[in-house]
Amino acid sequence: MSLPVTIRLARPAVSVRVRPRVALVGLVLLVLAFLLLCLGMTIGEVPMGLSDVLSGLFGVGDTGNGYIVQELRLPRALTGLLAGLAFGASGAVFQTITRNPLASPDMIGINAGAATAVVAGLAFGFGDGLGSTSLGLLGGLASGLIVYVLAWRRGTSGYRILLVGIGISAMCTSLTDYLLSKAQITEAQASMGWLVGNLANRGWDNVVPLFAAFVVLFPLVLGLSRWMSTLQLGDEVAAGLGTPVQPVRLGLLLAGAGLVAFATASAGPIAFVALTAPQIAQRLARLSSPPVVASALGGAVLVLGSDIVARVITPTGLPVGIVTGALGAPVLLWLLVRANRSGSGG
Repeated sequence: MSLPVTIRLARPAVSVRVRPRVALVGLVLLVLAFLLLCLGMTIGEVPMGLSDVLSGLFGVGDTGNGYIVQELRLPRALTGLLAGLAFGASGAVFQTITRNPLASPDMIGINAGAATAVVAGLAFGFGDGLGSTSLGLLGGLASGLIVYVLAWRRGTSGYRILLVGIGISAMCTSLTDYLLSKAQITEAQASMGWLVGNLANRGWDNVVPLFAAFVVLFPLVLGLSRWMSTLQLGDEVAAGLGTPVQPVRLGLLLAGAGLVAFATASAGPIAFVALTAPQIAQRLARLSSPPVVASALGGAVLVLGSDIVARVITPTGLPVGIVTGALGAPVLLWLLVRANRSGSGG
């Protein structure tokens, strides 16, 4: 059993509770994510060793290697890292506020809303670069707000958020299919490649907005995460313990939706990362709810590892979303069977 350790800082007067096992899990996942980040940059049409990658990063040695690393492979790797962090953290948020391990942005319409907005932009010719990022943000946040409003009935509950979100997801998916059927062939092909979840051809214009969003939104999630354990106890108990239930839930929903929207706009709706990473982190940490930091790092490990597998399997490389889907589908089935056996779907 891992008991929390309280660290008190004199200036300013701050108390931080650290669970040794959670910290160890986070450290292991951090090291693994870093190793996968470096390993991913050695794979490509031009094979490189780790020393070549490091030389290219610092602009030492062959200028050709420097260009390949700094302009092609590093942006791809950082996009995968940041997208994985964002998906993993948002999955922990949504599984906590709904009190359901099956809840994730994939399931409750956030990914689908962002995808619909980006596909609309691609179909009408204004979905490149920052335009795609802006559309993804607007679509994801709009979906999150619609879910929250429709789930409101003298407050919200995780059960209603999940049910309404499934309906919104189905509507957005249908709208996306309609847009694809009306788009030109070239735009439809580009959209389909993006909809699978893909890190190919990612540049700094994908990295910068995602990094800026993560720097702003992830600390917000961490700030609100001190209330997340009480939300797991139910609204009445949480309110009795002094948790401002509705403001906290709305803040977490918007912050989680923002993370998903930016990640989806940059890398596409990579399937099952937000569902799988929090469950893996929760079981490794042996907690009753997903830990935010470990879930984020788990998401990064899943995306970076899946991207490496995708590029090793075929010479041209598969979209990363195909690999995460193949890995995540069995996890979803396992969660469904487990929920059915325990008699609690959430």
